[in-house]
Amino acid sequence: MLRDQTITIIIPAYREADFIGRVIAEIPAFVDHVVLVDDCSDDATVEVARRAGDSRLQVCSTSVNSGVGAAMRVGYRRALEIGGDIFVKVDGDGQMPLEYLSKLVEPLLDGSVGYAKGNRFLAPGVAGRMPAVRLLGNTALTFLNKLATGYWHIFDPQNGYTAIRADALGQIDLDALANGYFFENDMLFQLYLAGVRVRDVAIPARYGDEQSDMSLTRVLLTFPPQLLRRFASRIMKKYVLYNFSPVALFLLFGLGLFGWGLCFGIWLWVETGMTGRATPTGTIMLALLPLILGFQLLLQAVVLDIQETPR
Repeated sequence: MLRDQTITIIIPAYREADFIGRVIAEIPAFVDHVVLVDDCSDDATVEVARRAGDSRLQVCSTSVNSGVGAAMRVGYRRALEIGGDIFVKVDGDGQMPLEYLSKLVEPLLDGSVGYAKGNRFLAPGVAGRMPAVRLLGNTALTFLNKLATGYWHIFDPQNGYTAIRADALGQIDLDALANGYFFENDMLFQLYLAGVRVRDVAIPARYGDEQSDMSLTRVLLTFPPQLLRRFASRIMKKYVLYNFSPVALFLLFGLGLFGWGLCFGIWLWVETGMTGRATPTGTIMLALLPLILGFQLLLQAVVLDIQETPR
């Protein structure tokens, strides 16, 4: 317990027999409850966890192997049954340094923030040690996440070291969360619709002998379509259904004008290349003006959306 706040750790685990014992052994004394969710592991994950001898440990499991999101739904529901104030997600592979746990939950203790998450990029030197391709992929994915969730001040959206207050968790639909690794992104999407304030906390990652099941290539191929769908859903709910806003109009007309200008401009360019005839200035302006005006409207929509970020 910290400052009279009950802390529960939830550990989704699948084939983590080599690491789960160390994770449980490192859990700080101020943690009140530990919920291990076994996602149908076919190794000794549960046995190793129980051998750690931690009296705070409770073990539950998913009905079928469905991914980290499905495991966390089970864990969150068990944590709500137990009761408490703050629920922390810790992976079973030992990559999340538990010595930073008190720092992660600190913003939640006074209730001013409903959700906190780790950010590896705020730690000194992390960006410089990351391969250029991976850094570029993370940056692109982060921008799409900002666009989809509306949390423009949040970075490193795939960081799974998170903490949430019980009252904030009660405001989201657990059944709507994705089963797999898209879970963290879906959490931010749901939290934004509920108006929950979110904060990044600088926490470095700890890498060892563990192997991640997450492929950057697979993430870059599968996440963008899901993020774009969440973006469309958020705009419709936030700026049309819940409270009509100029953001929706700026996006609608901006996309139309920008798309027309871009397509018409490309067609003129191709036609000029095929025929060799110069395009009249007036015709060029029919493509250029909608392109510029559409871009300005889109930019204004983004600025207004950033101002709506729950802070």
